[in-house]
Amino acid sequence: MTVQQRATLDDVARLAGVSSKTVSRVFAQRELVAPQTVERVLASAKRLRFRPNSLAQGLRRGGSRTVGFIIGELSNPFYYKVAAGIEKELSAHGFSLVVATTDDTEEGEGRVADALLAQRVGALLLIPVGEDQSYLEGERQLGTPVIAIDRPARNLAADSIVLDNRVAVLEATRRLTTRGHRRIAYVCNPASVWTQSERLAGYRQAMSEIGVDSARWEMLGDDLTIPPVDLVQRLWREDAAPTAIIAGNNRVTVGALRALRARGDEQTALIGFDDFDTADVLGVSVISYDPLELGRRAATLAMERIGDPSGFVRQITLPTWIIERGTGERPPADG
Repeated sequence: MTVQQRATLDDVARLAGVSSKTVSRVFAQRELVAPQTVERVLASAKRLRFRPNSLAQGLRRGGSRTVGFIIGELSNPFYYKVAAGIEKELSAHGFSLVVATTDDTEEGEGRVADALLAQRVGALLLIPVGEDQSYLEGERQLGTPVIAIDRPARNLAADSIVLDNRVAVLEATRRLTTRGHRRIAYVCNPASVWTQSERLAGYRQAMSEIGVDSARWEMLGDDLTIPPVDLVQRLWREDAAPTAIIAGNNRVTVGALRALRARGDEQTALIGFDDFDTADVLGVSVISYDPLELGRRAATLAMERIGDPSGFVRQITLPTWIIERGTGERPPADG
């Protein structure tokens, strides 16, 4: 197959009978060109299958209209819902979104960030995975806004937008204790990320309030190769089984459901962090929030920074709420 050469701006100008500068203006500042000329240029561009180089245009104007977003993995509903919120807000203001994945590894984060920054994106949004984002400080000082989503960046003066994780789990645990639960387990994997440290703090505070040492009931992992169901099943190897479980994320909630079903257990209470598509059908009580709003607010923050890179670093905290559907309202079997 013979590959044809792409048409250039000069090719369009010759076919339309105008100058190259006029063609450039049609694609950059159409309102400054006579309507008849715009029509002729666009018709010529369509005939030649010409596409303007949006990256080059953006750089000539002093900034790109493309925003990069770094996520962990596409299979996690949380990530693509946040991405949907970002994309909707950006597109409403003439920006486009490029999404890249890291496989939830520190090495992947750095590699993907370098690739996006090499494309001169107008702003970089990321859900931090690594322990250190200081490698982005130089780019930030050059004027590229960096926005951390779901967890703050570390060793980097970057804006962030997060959830009220600590209060969310504090309130969820208190609801279980007021129903008489004392053997309340908290399960999460990974446990070392900022979001989980905040959620654990809320859980531990509530357990401390009723005089229970939470260490016995914590099942924490930092190895994503461990199936969540296996992690939950370890809870029943203790002398006394938990009467309630708080799952630290949606993957662990699904694992807990599988573990409870395998045991034929319809008594142990369960509250999961993160809502998911079939939670209402399954009657699972969850700590919920609006991931689309999380993305929308992050996009708004990025566009504000593109317009004005100066100003104090901000951390915006969005609220959560508990949806009671049944599993979280079960009383303890021995109560």
